[in-house]
Amino acid sequence: MDSVRSPEWPVAPLGGVAANSAAARYGMSSGTGPIVGRAGPPSSAPPPPYQPPSGTRASSPPVGRPAAPPVPVKILVAGGFGVGKTTTVGAISEIAPLTTEAEMTTAGIGVDDPGARSSKTTTTVAMDFGCVTIDRSLKLYLFGTPGQSRFGFMWDDLARGALGALVVVDSARLDDCFPAIDFFERAGLPFVVGVNAFDGRLALELGEIRWALAIGDHVPLVQFDARDRLSVRDALLVVLDRALDRATRDRRA
Repeated sequence: MDSVRSPEWPVAPLGGVAANSAAARYGMSSGTGPIVGRAGPPSSAPPPPYQPPSGTRASSPPVGRPAAPPVPVKILVAGGFGVGKTTTVGAISEIAPLTTEAEMTTAGIGVDDPGARSSKTTTTVAMDFGCVTIDRSLKLYLFGTPGQSRFGFMWDDLARGALGALVVVDSARLDDCFPAIDFFERAGLPFVVGVNAFDGRLALELGEIRWALAIGDHVPLVQFDARDRLSVRDALLVVLDRALDRATRDRRA
């Protein structure tokens, strides 16, 4: 993923190490020579002839082993219709997110209600997909669920193999959030309620939202901005922490 540049990564100076290179991100040594090109003009002398190693084994064993690939972790981004699930996945994904957006038509009037404040003209008809590397040992695969009730049959399949979920909530439309919360409570899947701050503010305080949604104190409730990459990252880290805590307790039981 070193070829992907996030918005906050500075542009590297000419001839310098790229800010999103493996050397810069993981603290590896970049060597004494330049990153690109030769250290000097090629030599005109022919290379020395190949000399097989003496004996049946090489004189020295290989130094180190290749790094293991990161562990994949499946996380769901769920919630009601028009709460910001597609925006959440797109804001954090380090690849071009897979979306299944379709234009809303007059046939959806009275069925799909994005809310009075929304200028939404498309809707997810299958799922969203993106991924983000947390570090060299962990990579999150994000699956965004469709919000309409007629696509609810897909949630069971999308939840299979997931370790946790971020339930996105619009504080001005709490009634649309109950089905998602009920689903994960019945499934027994660790989840975090993330209140999307539309226009940078909430219609209700977090304490009032917790009371209205009737969620226990053991369920984390956070405020975030679905358009902001770092804000989405912080919300997903809470989901990951809760999933790891559940896995640790289950192992000790």
